[in-house]
Amino acid sequence: MPYPTFHFILVVDIEGFGKRTVPVQQSLRKAMYEVVQVAFEDTNLDWDTVVRLDRGDGILMLVPTTTGNSVVLAGSFVRALDAALQEKARIYTTEHQLRMRVALHQGNCQRDKDGWVGEALNTASRLVDAQPLRDALRAAKRAQMALIVSDEIYRGVVKHGYRQIDPASFGEVQIEAKELHEPAWIHLPGHPYPPGIKPAAPPQPPPATPQQPQSGSQPPAAPASRQAEGGNHFTFSGGVEVGRDFVGGNKTVYGGEPR
Repeated sequence: MPYPTFHFILVVDIEGFGKRTVPVQQSLRKAMYEVVQVAFEDTNLDWDTVVRLDRGDGILMLVPTTTGNSVVLAGSFVRALDAALQEKARIYTTEHQLRMRVALHQGNCQRDKDGWVGEALNTASRLVDAQPLRDALRAAKRAQMALIVSDEIYRGVVKHGYRQIDPASFGEVQIEAKELHEPAWIHLPGHPYPPGIKPAAPPQPPPATPQQPQSGSQPPAAPASRQAEGGNHFTFSGGVEVGRDFVGGNKTVYGGEPR
């Protein structure tokens, strides 16, 4: 069996595809391939080297490492794809609206006689269908696309703020889909933060550490002895006779009612 090969994995999916008539679906599929190819060409990525697996309402693409890298795909490619979709939006009717969910991941892919398999492919497919991504695009009425990247892409690319990538515009979500249970990150071009996603709470500062007394410092004074409640009291020093009681040293005598 041949060894698997490492690829960057892109998946695009048309929003609301199944609700359209067949003629509209055919037109949208044609437009989908057009905008994706334009985005590759606008970012100087060789479209002909990309493995394209048709999904009916989308495309799963395997981008060789000799063609592009994750920084370009997460940055300039996403912007180019959004621009191509914006051009279509200016001429398409509401019934023919072309909006996309896009997923970006990476990993080893294994080819067999009928196609491609691999855990990374499964992850990318789960990401593009994730409910938080659907909700974010639905909440952004004027957006043309919503991007989701795996936590691996976020940690290796997005959070470092490479050109045309703003980490602050990515919102973290938790994906719970079939065998996928991990964080991912959503971004909508033109939005400072994905709509419908609550920003993560800032990290809490660690609890304050009690200060230890410095070496050689004076120990804290002992607390004053508690005074008895009620009555007067007197303190005698030296030999004093009080009634039948002879005090040979220090003694405190409390007043009050005799017992």
